[in-house]
Amino acid sequence: MFALARRLRAAGVLGINRRNADFIAAWNPRHRYPLVDDKLLTKQLAVQAGIAVPELYGVIEIEHQIRELGALLEQHGEFVIKPAHGSGGIGILVITGRIRKLFRKASGDFITQEEVDHHISNTLSGLFSLGGAQDKALIEARVHFDPIFESVTYQGVPDVRIIVFRGVPVMAMVRLPTRASDGKANLHQGAIGAGIDMGTGRTLTAVCGTDVVSEHPDTHQPITGVEIPNWQTLLGIAARCHDLTQLGYVGVDLVLDRVRGPLMLELNARPGLNIQIANRCGLLQRLNVVEREIGQLHTLEDRVGFAMREFAVAPA
Repeated sequence: MFALARRLRAAGVLGINRRNADFIAAWNPRHRYPLVDDKLLTKQLAVQAGIAVPELYGVIEIEHQIRELGALLEQHGEFVIKPAHGSGGIGILVITGRIRKLFRKASGDFITQEEVDHHISNTLSGLFSLGGAQDKALIEARVHFDPIFESVTYQGVPDVRIIVFRGVPVMAMVRLPTRASDGKANLHQGAIGAGIDMGTGRTLTAVCGTDVVSEHPDTHQPITGVEIPNWQTLLGIAARCHDLTQLGYVGVDLVLDRVRGPLMLELNARPGLNIQIANRCGLLQRLNVVEREIGQLHTLEDRVGFAMREFAVAPA
């Protein structure tokens, strides 16, 4: 066991204990956590800073407001309901259309208005929230993902996770929904994680669970070599999220909408470490490089350009 730990350290793999002590505790002030743990606050901050996010249709905060839900939803044929304090995609309800009084879910199944109301009631009670505390339900526009991902995703919306350290993007992956993940971009539920070349925005190797995969299990299309549009813009948005929250070590989740382009979905003050598996590369060396060079990076453009040069797999 100790020999394995030594090999992982030598490979620059960041472990959970060191992540917590040296990067999260050291660089993320606890009083800033609500800015990312509350998705409504995060969205409001982003809008104020001019960062594009999915449009917010409404917020349900108390049971009494559920009575008004029908009138609100009548204006929208498709939408997403999510808990303000949720995590891991739990409690997210995606409605892709409606037929008369029935709502069609992303899976193709239909539910009634009463079932939608019940889902929101569960959300308010804290059923889907961190710590089980009472919560709010956000109702927002459904994202229509960029067609570049159509061949390598199943039903849901793929997203891009970028780890940002002290304002510098250091590592990225795209999470691709599968049938096994029930259309959710959640690696723990069976989604695919594909590493991304920081210099070009092209996908690298991919993993599903502990298995290295070269093609999507449902579409049977190759995953490696997909070039993500607007890559430099995505990195710029991720870097700005550090300025937004003053969190030194943060995970930024973004999506590419086919009409609106890059959108920021949410932020995470305790981003997971699976991104290293997807990239088959440790984080530690990149984090150390940033700590050494950060004094020379004065602007947003400096930070993004540095990330694209220093952490590129193929030389720029």
